[in-house]
Amino acid sequence: MKNNLVDEKERPALIETAVRENADMIYRIAYQNTGNHADAQDILQEVSIALVTKNAPLNDKEHLKRWLVRVTVNKCRDLYRHKKRTQTEPLEDYINTPSQSPNNALEEIFSLPEKYRTVIYLYYYENFTLQDIADTLGKKLNTVSSDLQRARKKLKKFLTEEE
Repeated sequence: MKNNLVDEKERPALIETAVRENADMIYRIAYQNTGNHADAQDILQEVSIALVTKNAPLNDKEHLKRWLVRVTVNKCRDLYRHKKRTQTEPLEDYINTPSQSPNNALEEIFSLPEKYRTVIYLYYYENFTLQDIADTLGKKLNTVSSDLQRARKKLKKFLTEEE
């Protein structure tokens, strides 16, 4: 677990700085993937634990940011697989609370398949380039470009139907 480029005495401070600087991004990615604040907080905690226990690239901020995005997306997938296996029903179905009217476009983004949701989010909200997204997700550049194009078409179709 020793990072070759980081002195073990500096490691805790670097980890704390990394978590502080990237917590909002991790949370937003987790929330846009899960659509649930509690799950997003759990994933933020799991990613923070991974940062401590794994050999994260603490010296290179860009590499660290990509590493954190990749770990976050993987944790979201793991959570989705786990939920799919357990097949629980949401508590909201049984509690009568006044509903807030969510943004329809945001709902449509949440309804996109995960591969489109992630690409849209990283491109528009985190300002990643297509090459950065491809590198981060381990996909080919053309695949990421196609996914982004398809996601845009689906969102455009939804938004024009709204009008």
